[in-house]
Amino acid sequence: MTEVVAGAEGVRAEDAFDVERVASWLRDHGAPDADLVGIPEVRQFVGGASNLTYLLRYAGRDLVLRRPPPGTKAMGAHDMRREHDIQAALAPLVTVVPRMVAYCDDESVIGSEFYVMERVEGTILRRDLPPDLVGDRQRVEQLCCNAVDVLVALHEVDVQASGLGRLDRGDGYVRRQVEGWSGRYRRARTDDVPDFGATIAWLDTHQPDDHPHVLIHNDFRFDNLVLAEDDPTRVVGVLDWEMATVGDPLMDLACALAYWVQADDPPAFLAMRRQPTHAPGMLTRSQVVERYASARRLEVTPGQWRFYDVFGAFRLAAIAQQIYYRFHRGETSNPAYGEFREVVRFLDHRCAALLGATS
Repeated sequence: MTEVVAGAEGVRAEDAFDVERVASWLRDHGAPDADLVGIPEVRQFVGGASNLTYLLRYAGRDLVLRRPPPGTKAMGAHDMRREHDIQAALAPLVTVVPRMVAYCDDESVIGSEFYVMERVEGTILRRDLPPDLVGDRQRVEQLCCNAVDVLVALHEVDVQASGLGRLDRGDGYVRRQVEGWSGRYRRARTDDVPDFGATIAWLDTHQPDDHPHVLIHNDFRFDNLVLAEDDPTRVVGVLDWEMATVGDPLMDLACALAYWVQADDPPAFLAMRRQPTHAPGMLTRSQVVERYASARRLEVTPGQWRFYDVFGAFRLAAIAQQIYYRFHRGETSNPAYGEFREVVRFLDHRCAALLGATS
């Protein structure tokens, strides 16, 4: 019986492509040992809201194809070559990075660039824990700690040995991130969401100096992690390297914790939860910071963390608004994209609350 892959459904009509043409291109350009015979069955992963991701099911093996979404794109976003090349450089050094199969810059094949990689088999968490972890507080805690430790390990990668030192633009990473995300939000803002003026002004005037730069994933969260089939507390894959770069590690941690909804959060925050970080056994946000800082021998006080907390929430709002912007302009009919307006509005309230706590 063919394995059912969670989250892989029929391809939406607006996201379809010529499967036979992709299969032919892969036979000619894929890795020499790819053994790509025949025409794959294609399914579409429905969990993401940025790049489009598809499952290619060949006889005896599964591959994953990634391509950018149609319509308006933020400058520098959805760069398939960059995402492919970063993973290709890291795969020999980090076991949790998928193996690349091929990159295609010929947009005549499917209407955009794309790349193909091997599928990492395992479980990907969405809103809830897998059944065998529910109620097992000790194993849930182990899963949580393992996930934090994977982020620590990524931040310990020798950037120069990986060949990715070229991504480091030098001092001023924090400043560039604040300015960059502020500009992205302003450009994507629609007339039915707040302007985040107070938040942007506060971030501009409270920037800390950069910490020593490391490899950062920039979208590290549970639905980008693959858990082992035989042990769902063990991380075997890290996906979605679109925004990876070299920069300040605490900014990466802040971006991860922006998604971290814990059990004692307000009902509105719990309602927007997209991962099971509220489950008994999961660390709180402050405990994650403590574990991370201890592992990397950093001192991070609550007062110092406040900037990163505000930045993480604002950056998430900017990402959500970029997604909603495409829906607002009619560039996609996916109703899930329309829901991001309420995420943006909630994150404005969250930022205001965090600013109130820092005043």
